Order: sequence, then C-alpha cells, then structure tokens
Amino acid sequence: MNIERIQENGRDIAVVTGEEKLIVDPSSAMDLVMSVKYETGASRLAIDKAVIAEEFFILSSGMAGEILQKFINYQVKAAIWGDYSHYTSKPLKDFIYESNHGKDFFFVATKEEAIQRLKETP
Repeated sequence: MNIERIQENGRDIAVVTGEEKLIVDPSSAMDLVMSVKYETGASRLAIDKAVIAEEFFILSSGMAGEILQKFINYQVKAAIWGDYSHYTSKPLKDFIYESNHGKDFFFVATKEEAIQRLKETP
C-alpha cells in the first residue's frame, strides 16, 4: 500500500495506491481509513480503483452501500478514480451519478479529478 499525503486548499488528502486489493469488505475499508488517519491525519481519501475488490461494484452484494455508510459515519470523504466505462448495470450507473452529485463520495476518471473534487468539497 502506498499513501501519499498532499495538502490542497488547506485540506489534507491521502492518495492511496497499491499493487494488491486493499478494500475487499467493509472491515478492510475501515482498516484503510484508520491507517490513513493514523499515518497522515487525513480524512479525505483519493483511492485508485485498482485497490478495490470488484465485488464493491456489484451493488447487490451490499458492500458499496455499507462502506459508504461507514465513511459517512466517520466523516470520511472519498473519491475513487478509474475506468467505469465497462459497467453496464443501471443501478451502479445510478449510484455513481447520485454519489457524484453529493458531497461525500465520488467516482471520477483520474487521480487529478479525485484530488480536485476532494479539495473543493466542503
């Protein structure tokens, strides 16, 4: 796991990348949040989609909803960057659309967009 701490607009943002899946269930997502908070103090995470298990993007698994709820409860904002073009699920597309119009959780194409969304979000 690689965690890069950057500061934008006075906000600490942790950029998370890695070679292995770091988020495979809600428990591992919270482990990641706690590790990032401990190492960087950041509660805003820009996360590479490559470190998230594919099950997250199958909404019927409940994993995405549970993780999103935990992040909101712990006042963590996250932006996941990557390619979403191959997903055909209408519920997932709707979930991504709704998330991107909120203020806590975003799905974007690039790391730069992830950082931009997190630095601009109140």
